[in-house]
Amino acid sequence: MNLHFIAIGGAAMHNLAIALHNKGYHVTGSDDTIFDPSKSRLKAKGLLPETFGWFPEKITNNLDAIVLGMHAKADNPELLTAQELGLKIYSYPEFLYEQSKHKTRVVIGGSHGKTTITSMILHVMHYHDKDVDYMVGAQLEGFDVMVKLTEDNDFIVLEGDEYLSSPIDRRPKFHLYQPNIALLSGIAWDHINVFPTFENYVEQFEIFVDSITKGGSITYNIEDEIVKQVVEASENPIRKFPYKTPEYEVEDGETLLETPEGPMPIEVFGKHNLNNLAGAKWICQHMGIDEDDFYEAIATFAGASKRLEKIAESDGCIVFKDFAHSPSKVEATTNAVKEQFQERLLVACLELHTYSSLNAEFLQQYKGTLDAADIAVVFYSPNAVAIKKLKEVSHEQIKNAFDKNDLIIYNNPVHFQEYLFSMNFTDKTLLLMSSGDYGGLNFKDLKKLIKYYLIFLIISCNISISGILVVNILYKI
Repeated sequence: MNLHFIAIGGAAMHNLAIALHNKGYHVTGSDDTIFDPSKSRLKAKGLLPETFGWFPEKITNNLDAIVLGMHAKADNPELLTAQELGLKIYSYPEFLYEQSKHKTRVVIGGSHGKTTITSMILHVMHYHDKDVDYMVGAQLEGFDVMVKLTEDNDFIVLEGDEYLSSPIDRRPKFHLYQPNIALLSGIAWDHINVFPTFENYVEQFEIFVDSITKGGSITYNIEDEIVKQVVEASENPIRKFPYKTPEYEVEDGETLLETPEGPMPIEVFGKHNLNNLAGAKWICQHMGIDEDDFYEAIATFAGASKRLEKIAESDGCIVFKDFAHSPSKVEATTNAVKEQFQERLLVACLELHTYSSLNAEFLQQYKGTLDAADIAVVFYSPNAVAIKKLKEVSHEQIKNAFDKNDLIIYNNPVHFQEYLFSMNFTDKTLLLMSSGDYGGLNFKDLKKLIKYYLIFLIISCNISISGILVVNILYKI
């Protein structure tokens, strides 16, 4: 099959392109810019475009189909040529369905938790040498790519994103998969640029539940009231399996999961992750993994990339990086870290980076989300506000929205970096939550600072040391 990818450099798109290349398809692609890791991965497979940009001459009748990425615009010159020629044009979720319509499709949906749950399921399958096809939104240990497609595997596990499919297909991605086995983890309003009201957003999940094939099943988080209402109100003739957070306890910074064989130490932590684990367990059982085998495998699961990822640790401090940015994710992640390390001061830093989080009206959804933090810091870039063509938000608006009088706010990346690098890290947990990079924060330097913190502590006892001086010293280490 001869395929051309418009916007091949996207996180999902480049992985799908590689998966199809590995399957033996002839794949070409274009994009106006491609960053790592997409760039190096495509180059390694010989799929990186020689020149960045859009080239209508690449679009010919020799192509069997076009796969269109969300990064492309509706007036993309390659897309216009494809439409003129009458070529078949797929969004990547549409093409995934075409590749898997004869398989048992397992789709993990929800405003939060879907990447972690999908990762847990794949980890368990991999641990027990159960080969399945998949598409997941995070890089997993032991997996070369984020998309795998074969002719032979019976199951495909898909992370079901509720965002739009393509510039010319405004349906949410998870509406297109028609799952045989589905999971719904939680519903919390997001993507307000696409779903302007909460009711409109919830409606997308109602459609998702109704899209499950007749006789299929939905595993759902009964502790989420909206999920419970959506699933139990559906008249789709499917089986319904509720799940809830299992019993667990935290002892000396270690989480112990209650199992039929007694307490079992696990590497992930936080109530939200234990809830995710319960959902993953149900799905794995639907896929033929018994309970004991699930527990054996999940004990070795260290977490999905960018989800409570430990990036640095010293005697006095632990630093976690997390993708959390929506209100529900921020609250769950902050609470989880505080519960796990109760004896330490928690410094929680959140970057407001997305369209929703920088919207003055949506900001109100963040009320109380950082309450578990001993020190709460919010960073936002006025440039990000301008790029998204939103009205400027004030410090006062942000402070009122979070309803936290001692909230620290930065809108200058240099000042934020100085704050971090001059911090006393003794007996602290630092949590960095963002879908961006805090205006260019050098995480490698931060890791070095934590590693050599005792050295800098000694230095600072003798001289007044600024954040900028610390950075300069770090470059010499």
